[in-house]
Amino acid sequence: MGGMAYDPGAIDANLAAAVGDEPGLIAELRLAFVESTQRAVDAMARAENRDAWRDAASRLRGLAASFGAVRLMALAMQAADLPMDRAMLTKLRRAIERL
Repeated sequence: MGGMAYDPGAIDANLAAAVGDEPGLIAELRLAFVESTQRAVDAMARAENRDAWRDAASRLRGLAASFGAVRLMALAMQAADLPMDRAMLTKLRRAIERL
């Protein structure tokens, strides 16, 4: 997985494409995106069974995909296929911190 290029500017570029050159709005949408991804990871952490874990991972993957967060999307796809995994939660939180 390490070979995947990650462009931290991708999210901002996607947002700019969606809303135009509106730095305030871009910052607001970006914050909403990051908060949503954190909520999805929290839901994974609270998952009491495999289905709840997979649902939350899928939600995270969808969010990441719609914002062009490629690395986070790849991790979320991996997570959905794994049993509940603390190490994966750590990786996901780290990827979110780098957004």
